[in-house]
Amino acid sequence: MMKFIKEWVFPIGFAVLFVVLIRTFLFTGVSVSGPSMQPNLQDKEFVFLNKIASYKRGDVVVFDARQEDPRIADGEKDYVKRIIGVPGDTVAYRNGNLYVNGKQVNQDFISASERKEGTEMSFGTTWSLKTLSSGNNWQAKDRNHTTVPKGEYFVMGDHRSVSNDGRYFGFVDKKHITGKVVVPFWNSNKVAKSNVNQGNTNFFVK
Repeated sequence: MMKFIKEWVFPIGFAVLFVVLIRTFLFTGVSVSGPSMQPNLQDKEFVFLNKIASYKRGDVVVFDARQEDPRIADGEKDYVKRIIGVPGDTVAYRNGNLYVNGKQVNQDFISASERKEGTEMSFGTTWSLKTLSSGNNWQAKDRNHTTVPKGEYFVMGDHRSVSNDGRYFGFVDKKHITGKVVVPFWNSNKVAKSNVNQGNTNFFVK
């Protein structure tokens, strides 16, 4: 009996515990839901979440939207979006271009038309955090800010015309972020994979 426990029960139990610890504290696999990050992430695409990453501009992250979006649809839980602004940043939009702290953001991860569609229709050709947060659509805690508050992030979806993101509900608290998205190496779309995994490199136009 003891031999069976040593040779089978202990190793299997250790392996299960190891997997649980990794999934809980380090990495886990998730399936993308919805089209808000197209063309770089597709609906039902499998990706990994790095739970110990530091979050930078350009990173794609998953967060618990139930804590952030007052108008979240019944049955929904997580959103996947791209970080545009980190604590202390100003964010502005002018005629298809995004500006963070007055510097133009490199939006090569989407087309020129995709940068305008869904943005100008809802918010006009020019907006900033100040104008977005001045209305009643944002959560009360996020209203009337000119910069991204400490411990918060401003996020947008790549598919601007369908994405329900920070433009509509405000900032995302760091404690509600589950992890940074990592597209696995076997994904054959090299451009989309790079746009997600290396999104924080070359964030600004040079």
